[in-house]
Amino acid sequence: MTKPLYTAEAHVTGGRAQGHGRTTDGRLEVDLRQPKELGGDGEGTNPEQLFAIGYAACFATVLSLVGRSRNLDADDAEVDARVALVPSETGAFGLAVGLDIALPSMGDAEQRADLVRTAHLMCPYSNATRGNIDVTLMVDGAAV
Repeated sequence: MTKPLYTAEAHVTGGRAQGHGRTTDGRLEVDLRQPKELGGDGEGTNPEQLFAIGYAACFATVLSLVGRSRNLDADDAEVDARVALVPSETGAFGLAVGLDIALPSMGDAEQRADLVRTAHLMCPYSNATRGNIDVTLMVDGAAV
């Protein structure tokens, strides 16, 4: 295995229902709670929200990097992420992700779609989830 460029570390107590999580560097600290849709009070953060923010941030960064390598301006990319908790027929749970991407500085629709497809091939979150969960990509309202 190649030496990691960076490793994030976090500690959680109590799980998603009445838990608390923090990164070892102290930069992120959250109370974990069930969303109202799952019977909780919705007063804290849940793992799906954290995953959605992480995926959206990573994807936006990769869009910008790929754009620069192609002399395209994607630095103003906006990514809305949806992470759904989905029950399976076996009683287990899975995730499904939807990424809605806006690229305001890019005019050509095919160029935007190609940039999103390439970013999806390079993004660490996309690579980690590929073949494991459904990921739907939309760019400026059109499916990719």
